Amino acid sequence: MYVPSKMFLTRGVGTHKEKLSSFEMALRAGDIAQFNLVRVSSIYPPNCKIIPRQQGLKEMRPGQIVHVVLAEAATNEPRRLMASSIGIAIPKDPNQFGYLSEFHGFGVTERKASEYAEDLAAEMFATVMGIKFDANKSWDEKREEWKISGIMLKTSHMTQTALSDKEGLWTTTVAAAVLLP
Repeated sequence: MYVPSKMFLTRGVGTHKEKLSSFEMALRAGDIAQFNLVRVSSIYPPNCKIIPRQQGLKEMRPGQIVHVVLAEAATNEPRRLMASSIGIAIPKDPNQFGYLSEFHGFGVTERKASEYAEDLAAEMFATVMGIKFDANKSWDEKREEWKISGIMLKTSHMTQTALSDKEGLWTTTVAAAVLLP
């Protein structure tokens, strides 16, 4: 059984005349283009530790199969604002699983995309636990954490925004949570 014990976050922007190449450039900017990426759904494993990107990269080899939760937005429409964001909701109890969410959107600022991704991760956690979720009642402004039916959650995000190329080249944003053994 494989359950990731570590995770790091990364992001990038790429621009190119070809859509696929702009995606590749965004992965390169995030330092993950040299791996075989397998997209997975959005569970933050119990007892998983978030580590710095550089530490995680040192544990990896080119060509390695790597599980990622990946948010991606791309356009060739000149000067269009886009965002890719990973939201994270981690229970205070390390033995409890959490949630990761992906947001990909257009016309939203970094702040809006980040807040949306964090809210979505918290909501997904609550609903999978069978708990009613009300973003306006569950957020503790003072502590900057969620309290959902007695479960305390910390949220965070990794967000990449960009204004697409003014000449109409493909521009891609990515944000990723990279899961490691």
